[in-house]
Amino acid sequence: MTSWATGTFASLSNRHFRTLWVGSLFAFIGFFMSTIVQAVVAFDITGKNESVGLVVFAQGISQLVLGPFGGALADRVSKRLVIFVCQAVMTAAFLGMAVLIAAGEVTVFWLSLGSFIVGAAFSFLGPARQAFVGEILDQNRRGNAIALTQVGLNGSRIIGPLLAGIMLSVSWLDAAGAYFLMSAFYVASMACTFFLPGTKANVSNARSVFGDIGSGLGYVWANRHLRLLILSFVLIIMLGFPYVTVLPGLVKNEFHRGNGSISVLFLVNASGGLIASLIVAGLADSRRATSIYTGMCAIFAISLASMAIMPNFWALAGMMFIVGFGGGGFQTLNGAVIAHSAEPAYYGRVMSLTFLAFAAFGVIALPLGFLADQVGERATLGVMGAMAGAVVVGFFVLSRSGNPSATVAVPSVAGGGGR
Repeated sequence: MTSWATGTFASLSNRHFRTLWVGSLFAFIGFFMSTIVQAVVAFDITGKNESVGLVVFAQGISQLVLGPFGGALADRVSKRLVIFVCQAVMTAAFLGMAVLIAAGEVTVFWLSLGSFIVGAAFSFLGPARQAFVGEILDQNRRGNAIALTQVGLNGSRIIGPLLAGIMLSVSWLDAAGAYFLMSAFYVASMACTFFLPGTKANVSNARSVFGDIGSGLGYVWANRHLRLLILSFVLIIMLGFPYVTVLPGLVKNEFHRGNGSISVLFLVNASGGLIASLIVAGLADSRRATSIYTGMCAIFAISLASMAIMPNFWALAGMMFIVGFGGGGFQTLNGAVIAHSAEPAYYGRVMSLTFLAFAAFGVIALPLGFLADQVGERATLGVMGAMAGAVVVGFFVLSRSGNPSATVAVPSVAGGGGR
């Protein structure tokens, strides 16, 4: 147990990483509160899945357009400055939404605009934060640090939905109170960022931003293993993760339950993700990371498809736990394996490509929302699970054909989970 704990939490011995991790935890809690609250508010306004899909689409399209620029900027200017400014923008967006809801003026348009602004800020914040990890830690701890960031993210997926459910269930707090609380979490995150050290750019400013983006894309394309990892991650997130947009409709239309039940599902899902993250974090710097990553992807796809046939709410909740376990496991390991496959000078641009997965997820959420309104939420979940499964099979075949051992060379790490 001592060896497991030492390997799993090794990177937290670095003071700067601890500060970054705590600040990220506050930000993640606020962000995951927003995913539930905005979905509930959007569905309550119109009673349609397409409204939820539109709000998520707005966030996705901003990330899709701005994501590559976020990666290039992270490699050019102070990462601390980028993170601080983006946190301030997201704080303002949440405050604005809280005021609109409290005044009774909120519409799907305003929800979508707020979601667009949050997505734009996240396009720059995400790559900068991940690249910052690569800068403040040495090579032997980068994989573990990125995995621990995912642990914090999955822990937030428990706390965020729990807080959102509490706020939504208290009439005098409701969605407006939830948005005010999200703003407070981002203020706390900004306070942590203030104490982080300044950073230097990794590339010459003589090159244009578009030149940086092009060189980053060329770098990834030339690395087959890196290319497969990023492509599989983007496709699985894009095709599988929009299940969150049909959950409000599934709970209300199929099981005739209220908003509190939606929060329960997200809470159970996040618990599975957190447990998986804690299990695999100590293995993030091992040679088995890629194989475990593939297995977690398969668990996610199979359990996602199985959600379509769950006979009652509690059976669905049990399957949501497994979906969260598989999803949390492969998300934790993806960033860690990529960190060992990319050079530090390219971290910002490489990580920005992984964040495009969430942009693509947002974009495809809208047509899947329309699909759910036409054929039902169950059928839509089945389609998503089948598509994610096809990607997993493709990744397994291609990675094995190019790398029979299906391993990635990483440095030996004492206490890091072994080889």
